Amino acid sequence: MVKLKTDILKIANKKLKSRLIVGTGKYKSFAETAKAIKASGADMVTVAVRRVNILDKKKPILTDYLNPKKIIYLPNTAGCYNSEEALRTLRLAREMGGWKLVKLEVLGDKKTLFPNMIETIKSTKVLTKEGFKVMVYCSDDPILSKKLEDNGAAAIMPLASPIGSGLGLQNKINLSIIIKQTKVPVIVDAGIGTASDACIAMEMGCDGVLINSAIAQSNKPILMAKAFKEAVKSGRNSFLAGRMKKNFFAKASSTFKGLI
Repeated sequence: MVKLKTDILKIANKKLKSRLIVGTGKYKSFAETAKAIKASGADMVTVAVRRVNILDKKKPILTDYLNPKKIIYLPNTAGCYNSEEALRTLRLAREMGGWKLVKLEVLGDKKTLFPNMIETIKSTKVLTKEGFKVMVYCSDDPILSKKLEDNGAAAIMPLASPIGSGLGLQNKINLSIIIKQTKVPVIVDAGIGTASDACIAMEMGCDGVLINSAIAQSNKPILMAKAFKEAVKSGRNSFLAGRMKKNFFAKASSTFKGLI
């Protein structure tokens, strides 16, 4: 069993004390974003490169509120629908900030936001050859997830359900297979709705969860961020402790020996 003091999540060359990764979109303001992320205890945040303000000096920018020297920025390709767009976006991120650890997502259509796995696998191959460490948003298909790992993915990020849906874990069987077969970290990404969803994912053996909408669109984002922080810790501890064996029939907590 892993000692809790040394239970560090390592992705590529980054070590994370928190297994909760938080998105930076959909908040009411950058100030709220910063407060929620601080409450979450997250070491890493995702940033949509295509939506970052780098031209209008009159508008606030995320780095004014979240110091990139104190928290790990994970540039992502949100809004990209083909390999060419995704590759261009991440190459731009590398030029802007020297980022090599990145999150890849290549979407299939605007209605479901499911990943286009053909374009995703193609992009992973190219980025890996260029020296990127790629965390990859993907479907919950164990075969395709394995292909991503075989092509150099630094982390596999299967969806729990559609992005922003809040429907929670819809396919635990496939997710369990992915966890068992994968040697790199498995981070559940997309569709988590509440803290209990995150706890279940961690109890199943996921290495971490990525949350955005469930925190940002809750009634009290700061409080919800705290809830996710505790849920991820509890789920991880439960996994490390090892659950009791399931039984089809009742089993008394105390023995019948010595009854009065």
